[in-house]
Amino acid sequence: MARAKQVHVCGTCGWQSPKWVGKCQECGGWNTLSERAETVAAPSAGPVLRPVPLHEIPVEQGGEVRLRTGIGELDLALGGGVVAGSLVLIGGDPGVGKSTLLLMALDRLAIRGFPVLYVTGEESLRQVRLRADRLGVSGASLSLLAATDFGGIENAIRETCPAVAVIDSVQTMSWGDAAGIPGSATQVREVAHRAMLLAKAGNTAVFLVGHVTKSGELAGPKILEHFVDAVLYFEGEGRSGVRVLRATKNRFGPAGEIGLFEMAEEGLREVPDASARLLAERAPEAAGTAVVAAIEGSRPVLVEIQALVGRPGIQMPARTCVGVD
Repeated sequence: MARAKQVHVCGTCGWQSPKWVGKCQECGGWNTLSERAETVAAPSAGPVLRPVPLHEIPVEQGGEVRLRTGIGELDLALGGGVVAGSLVLIGGDPGVGKSTLLLMALDRLAIRGFPVLYVTGEESLRQVRLRADRLGVSGASLSLLAATDFGGIENAIRETCPAVAVIDSVQTMSWGDAAGIPGSATQVREVAHRAMLLAKAGNTAVFLVGHVTKSGELAGPKILEHFVDAVLYFEGEGRSGVRVLRATKNRFGPAGEIGLFEMAEEGLREVPDASARLLAERAPEAAGTAVVAAIEGSRPVLVEIQALVGRPGIQMPARTCVGVD
């Protein structure tokens, strides 16, 4: 028989505590815990499960099946392409180009005949169509769906069986049986869990678009990053059109790989020669500058370091770095 218990849940990260505390022990937020009734099912006998010997598990010739999106920098960040049945989370600031990148990737796949699906919870179908026209997207096997009810989205994906599906964004989706509003820790956790089960069961690669907080971290519970197979961050500066796609987690490839893009009128352009692009505006023989070699993922990159030194008027001078970790 089910019984109810009272717990206090952080509205930012989903951390739970049996009693109220002022500061969340997981994310450090103040006054973010609220009381919630949680139903706990009584222990019952589960189904009998049969382990499968390793050598009996069928695999495709050559290992995992990877789909190359046709965008080389995206494939590089993913470790050679997106793996069938994988769940990928891509986050970044609003307007950095996450939706543009994924829409272009779906178009490249659709042109090669792969059925793909783009699900939007933030725009209307007409708005997506207008953006697709601006980007030159015209893949015949690219389907669009405007919805926020993840139960209906699940049914659509099971019925159409796309090779790749994009959910934009996870914070706008809701699952009927979960408590809270769309974007809350409980809803985000449940939607991500359902997306993981959906990807594994149907062998559909699923991309989840995620929002980020002011500090640059992915919004929602930390467990979101544990559900997915890969985490990509799309980074950019407002004063520059350069965009960096960075893999911080990848179960099917090396973490730390990057892809470089440049935002243009027709959308995102790949920048395969990162060194040439980063040094394009460098003034030769400029004082106080030096070119150094850095390793980003598996590629060496030449970057310019600029230094400005002044005589301090205080005993403890300030040292400030911008754009350098």
